[in-house]
Amino acid sequence: MTKARHAFYSLHYDADRSRVAGILGSSVLQGNLEAKLPEWDKIKRSGDFAIKRWVENALKGRSCFVVLIGAHTASRPWVRYEIRRAHELEIAMLGVYVHHLKDAKGLQSSKGDNPFEHPDSGLGDGGANVLVFDPPDTDSKLAYRHIVDNLAHWAELAVAQT
Repeated sequence: MTKARHAFYSLHYDADRSRVAGILGSSVLQGNLEAKLPEWDKIKRSGDFAIKRWVENALKGRSCFVVLIGAHTASRPWVRYEIRRAHELEIAMLGVYVHHLKDAKGLQSSKGDNPFEHPDSGLGDGGANVLVFDPPDTDSKLAYRHIVDNLAHWAELAVAQT
């Protein structure tokens, strides 16, 4: 059995954190240490430089960058910043749509735009070449199972493509 890849997870925290908790907590990929809400609030209050420093430290040693794509992820400036930095650092990238997963209120969301294709992603036309997966199941439990069952394979495909 191969060792889990070290991944950096990017997401729209406020909207999708509860939706993707199971993915972040799984051992499929070794995720970056998450800044808990009090710590993240402190980092945000410290300004853009503190956020950039946190992102830089979290990206160190990562072989894969995974954007968990919700309804508004592509519009988030820090997600786009993280995409640009992962690209500059030549970290393999992939996206996974999570709109069919239920949040803490038991709600699914609409499918968002592909953040890799956003003009501010820094990828230009290359954003269309980033692997993005949309689980075929609309049932939340089946969509979650599909993601967890395939995430390690998708990461390997992204690494091979880099």
